[in-house]
Amino acid sequence: MCRELKVHRSGYYAWKTEPLSARAIEDVKLLIEIKQSYEDSQGIYGSPRVHRDLREAGFKCGEKRVARLMRQAKLKSVRGYRRQRYKSGKPAIASPNHLQQQFEVSRPDEVWVTDITQIRTYEGWLYVAVVIDLYSRAVVG
Repeated sequence: MCRELKVHRSGYYAWKTEPLSARAIEDVKLLIEIKQSYEDSQGIYGSPRVHRDLREAGFKCGEKRVARLMRQAKLKSVRGYRRQRYKSGKPAIASPNHLQQQFEVSRPDEVWVTDITQIRTYEGWLYVAVVIDLYSRAVVG
């Protein structure tokens, strides 16, 4: 049989006495720890976080090895859902329109208008609100 399969007899008998290699046995032990970490996170953790948990527990392994074992065991992280950003429907009216698109004013301090905008910065959102007098077009506040 060894001659037909082109395998050395010593290799066949070595495989017969110990069918799993040391690496495969270590993978089985590591997979148990991976499944434990995965279940502790309720299926949320992917391979980078599971790898970090294993490193903190004292196991020496690489992130790609953890990813390979998770892929073979069909363990995938649960991804979050994306919320809908914009809702279609009636537009929101903050306050009634008293000017009715008539922006010509005869006296100062009779009509003020305002606007607010948001600007994204590295530290978060920055809000800018401006109040303008329609007669002089000067910023009041």
